[in-house]
Amino acid sequence: MTATTADALPLNDRKYTRLRRFNAIMGGLHLIQGILMIVLSNDTAYPFFTNYLRFDFEAFKLVPNSTQVGELLFGPAVAVFLLLSAVAHFSLSTFGYKWYVRSLERKMNPARFYEYALSSSLMMILIAMLNGMWDLPSLILIFGLNASMNFFGIAMEYDNEGRDKVRWATFIYGCIAGILPWVTLVMYLAGAGEGEAKPPDFVYAIMVSIFIFFNSFAINMFLQYKKIGPWKNYLFGERMYIVLSLVAKTALAWQIFAGTLAPV
Repeated sequence: MTATTADALPLNDRKYTRLRRFNAIMGGLHLIQGILMIVLSNDTAYPFFTNYLRFDFEAFKLVPNSTQVGELLFGPAVAVFLLLSAVAHFSLSTFGYKWYVRSLERKMNPARFYEYALSSSLMMILIAMLNGMWDLPSLILIFGLNASMNFFGIAMEYDNEGRDKVRWATFIYGCIAGILPWVTLVMYLAGAGEGEAKPPDFVYAIMVSIFIFFNSFAINMFLQYKKIGPWKNYLFGERMYIVLSLVAKTALAWQIFAGTLAPV
């Protein structure tokens, strides 16, 4: 199936011009929150470590050698995933608008998943660190798995372009990649136990709320391809992606702010 040519694109079609305006508004909401997060946040930082082995000559065996290799400032990190969304929305509503319409005409939007691969993966890193996962290689793996889940989203749209019968393989593989980081986070949360080591309540709230939102993206795609109710219109699903993105990022940003970043 060939892409729609630039001359034949329905750029002035009301359904696309409204979506263009919607992206611009959402970009503004993300931008405002990102700026507020930089201005209002304190300097809370979390460390990350490597845990390579070293040989203990006294015990004559290999032992863990935990070394702090840096730290992550949470205020700027939260601002980054908000600002990434702002850049994506403004790009699609301005210089990328023709490309956006061309992609939507083919019932796909790769830019959506590329942005999610960065922003939602950073969100997963922050959630992991709040759960006490400070091992740098583990954080890199979580970032990679979550990004891969979004790349499977792109593959799902390409794989089903112009098809009447949906191929679900890439959707299933994406779900597997996406659930594995959550398995490790639940293990860390459960392993914290009770008493002084128990994570604060806002961490539990983040885990539950963001898990629900993240799964809502998969449900939205499922409904799109099943063409259930209003999801028969691909653009309805596109709007839902945009709304879910704003709500999920807003929820995580301000829960982190209230829990750790608010000025004392």
